[in-house]
Amino acid sequence: MSFTADAEVNRPAPAGPDAVAGVDLGIKTLAVLSTGEQIPNPRHLDGALRKVRRAARRVSRRRGPDRRTGQQPSNRWQRASAALTGAQGRVADQRRDYQHKLTTALAAQYGTVVVEDLNVAGMVKNKRLARHIAGCGFAEIRRQLACKTAWHGGTLIVADRWFASSKTCSGCGAVKAELLLSERTYVCVACGVVLDRDVNAAVNLAAYGKRELAGSGPDSNGRGADRQTGLAQQVAVKRQPGAASAGQAGTVPTQDGTVSEVTYS
Repeated sequence: MSFTADAEVNRPAPAGPDAVAGVDLGIKTLAVLSTGEQIPNPRHLDGALRKVRRAARRVSRRRGPDRRTGQQPSNRWQRASAALTGAQGRVADQRRDYQHKLTTALAAQYGTVVVEDLNVAGMVKNKRLARHIAGCGFAEIRRQLACKTAWHGGTLIVADRWFASSKTCSGCGAVKAELLLSERTYVCVACGVVLDRDVNAAVNLAAYGKRELAGSGPDSNGRGADRQTGLAQQVAVKRQPGAASAGQAGTVPTQDGTVSEVTYS
């Protein structure tokens, strides 16, 4: 027997409905806020990696299933496989719990949260950092923020992927041509600002969000960020596949759900 029940859930508005928080996600520190608060990265997988590796080796030494010959797994393999699954599942549960606590706190505190559109697929190509990047769950944090900010009546703004949040000085706006990953302190040669690299990026993200809310950011003309939630529901307009060359017509979505025909120049 099964049944369903409808329940009305009332979620309070953010404690700071007008507050804008820039959130810079990273590996060394999972999240750095524009207020200067730093959320440490617990690195759950690193803590359990020795146990997971030992369990994986134990599974590889047992007689497992083979679909080619029809070989059935031994009882020892099944017990070892269950132990490996449990160790990996515990890491996943710990990571998910930490992500939910982080995103719930952000959505309940700030009316507007600004994050970056990270190229995770490109980041994991770095063999030295791939495991650490995958263990952070950047995409899951962004997904949860999109849902929870909407629940509380807030707004999630996703900065454009090409927005130079780390290379831009939060004091004077000067942009560095290059910034090595090993440079953890941002030093501006124009105004002399010395600031933590991640804090500087978070402050720039907060400023980006304020410009978006004021209607003067790159999202206001149809380019740049994709505002995930809120009343505006603005989505970046891109050239349609059928209108790749200049002078051809194409269609773009409008806010009322219809489409309008445009000619690209």
